[in-house]
Amino acid sequence: MIVYKGMSNISKNPITPTMEDYLEAIYNLAREKRSVRVRDIAKKLEVKMPTVTNMLKNLSEKGLIDYEKYEYLELTEKGSDVGSNIYKRHQILRTFLADILKIDFNQADEDACKMEHAVSPSTIEAFVDFMEFIEHCPRGGTSWLDYFNEYRVYGQPKDKCLERMKRFANEYNAKIKDMEKEKIEGKL
Repeated sequence: MIVYKGMSNISKNPITPTMEDYLEAIYNLAREKRSVRVRDIAKKLEVKMPTVTNMLKNLSEKGLIDYEKYEYLELTEKGSDVGSNIYKRHQILRTFLADILKIDFNQADEDACKMEHAVSPSTIEAFVDFMEFIEHCPRGGTSWLDYFNEYRVYGQPKDKCLERMKRFANEYNAKIKDMEKEKIEGKL
């Protein structure tokens, strides 16, 4: 169970994965529409309206939404923070699964939804750092990810590893020379 900043009542009344799903759905609907209604949530989560109404009462009691029966609802500041956090975790996990591990997008989205409830903020931060490293570090880039995906499909004979290590060493040495040149020229 994730602990959210500013939510002192979490230990007594934890936010369940189902509540997180509702908060994420409300957060996303609020980004798409001016106002969120019970039927919008029911449609998005594919549940019946009375089920939504019961959950909204719980979320309201926790101070996560402002809700009056038969009215529009809004996330409170705390609810918005939690919804935003859940949304970001979902996006990061889905991106990692789909773009890095090359999992089918729909499967990655489904798995990210399951994983987002169990992954700690420090693990999410590590995912973000890893993805930034891949994109921005001179050793990064996509070629080694392509090799990783090839390895997952075909395995990796040692002769191919040696060949790729030599190619990488040559590319890396060229990159070092370019960066040293940029440093001397004051561009780095």
